[in-house]
Amino acid sequence: MRPKERNGSGRGLVYLWTAHGWLPGPRARRPPRSNLHVEFAQIGEVKERKEKYLTAKYGAHQMSLIRKRLNVEMWMFDQLQSLYPAPQEGKYEEKELDLDELLDVDGELKKRKYLWDSLADCKQSKDKVEKFINELLERATTL
Repeated sequence: MRPKERNGSGRGLVYLWTAHGWLPGPRARRPPRSNLHVEFAQIGEVKERKEKYLTAKYGAHQMSLIRKRLNVEMWMFDQLQSLYPAPQEGKYEEKELDLDELLDVDGELKKRKYLWDSLADCKQSKDKVEKFINELLERATTL
């Protein structure tokens, strides 16, 4: 007895009826896909590719906190530049003051001592340094 043939779900599959039931038969050949190919770049050849960037979306509240923090850091950067002006030779070393470390210190007196110790090498008057410390502590309490 010859096996019966049944076409599959339009995918080029053929099923054969045998003594064991319907079994898949030989697959019909598909025409090759012309749009599938692999390209290898030659050595030294640079292809221009579109650069992709991942941007994070923040909620309105989170974004306002980020803006507030950024404003304090930018203010602090500007004030440190005025406290530590660039010398005439052009060699300028930027004074770094970590806001995270300041916020991690417990208590206002310890924060004030941390700032005085960090700014001990400042050549400006004590009044200017004290004013900077007071304003920075005031702004840091809003974070």
